[in-house]
Amino acid sequence: MSSPVIIEQVENKRGLTEFVKFPFALYRNDPNWVPPLIEERLTVFDPKKNPLFEHARCQPFLARRDGKLVGTISAMVNDRHNEVHHERMGSFGFFETIDDPEVATALLQAAEGWVKAQGMTTMRGPLNLSMNDEVGTLIDGFDEPPMVMMTYNPRYYPGLIEGNGYGKAMDLFAWIFDNMKEGLANAPEKLERVARKVMQKQNLHIRKVDMKHFDRDVALVKQIYNAAWQRNWGFTPMTDHEMDHLAAGLKPMIDPNMVFIAETAEGKPVGVALSLPDLHQALKRSGGGHYFPFGLLKFMWHRRHINQARLLIMGMVEEYRGWGTDSVFYLETAREAVKRGYNRMEGSWILETNTMMNQTIEHLGGKIYKTYRVYEKPL
Repeated sequence: MSSPVIIEQVENKRGLTEFVKFPFALYRNDPNWVPPLIEERLTVFDPKKNPLFEHARCQPFLARRDGKLVGTISAMVNDRHNEVHHERMGSFGFFETIDDPEVATALLQAAEGWVKAQGMTTMRGPLNLSMNDEVGTLIDGFDEPPMVMMTYNPRYYPGLIEGNGYGKAMDLFAWIFDNMKEGLANAPEKLERVARKVMQKQNLHIRKVDMKHFDRDVALVKQIYNAAWQRNWGFTPMTDHEMDHLAAGLKPMIDPNMVFIAETAEGKPVGVALSLPDLHQALKRSGGGHYFPFGLLKFMWHRRHINQARLLIMGMVEEYRGWGTDSVFYLETAREAVKRGYNRMEGSWILETNTMMNQTIEHLGGKIYKTYRVYEKPL
């Protein structure tokens, strides 16, 4: 008979460091796991550095058996989400466990108990920490590493979660373009011709982000982001502070040739497309871990050899949708990707219910190669 699983609340930096480092042991022999930078992951949970905590609260937990760390989970209540969606929803995230139903149950029950004590009636997850961060459990496509800002997990996670009474809330698709150069060559000429005509009719133009006026362009993206995604399932509008924090974090990662803004002739921002080099390639080769003394240097060295990218954000405000501008975004992104040496591109994540976007990507030659699932359970 196995020893009981002991659950501990994380109450200090030492416990949080254990929490963040646990995956390094869990995934030690998994060739597809991408190790994070530890200092960066610790910052995610710091209320002084993460503006999400201006309207949310979180409790991480550790699971031990015989004194050995065997799992982690975080419990979260995002008041802004609940105000927008008129829900009483709590979420779990950073769910990591050995392949043991007892450990998984103990972790999930600890998170459920915490959010219930906060007055919540529904549990959803995994969300690390919100819908604006890393989302979902991988349910297929385990045969290669995830791209930047996407999650990864062992094959046994879906079974452990479902075994605790969770059902599907939503599936999220990751699409892949395996050969951007070939895809461009095969892109229908009519598609671009019609899209360009429509843009001329609407008096729209697309330009790249201007890094010399980065703060100005961030302000324009703010106007687009919440308006363009406000009707998406689970979407929670970001505060100005959150957007500034995200922009500051993304700025060192951005390739300015891969960020596009759509504007009217009067300069009104109406759409944005943002792609990032797949920094996970560099993280994996560098081994992640601590920034210093050599972690950051190794990361920067391997960054020079990145050859794929992720289309992270692509959207138009509602009144300008359905006119073909999204196709122009894709084609411009593809052209720049090939120029920059990114011959493989992921488009993610896309809600399974976003029929228009999914059909557009498929029409352009994309294929679904990974599916992530957000689970839900009434409490």
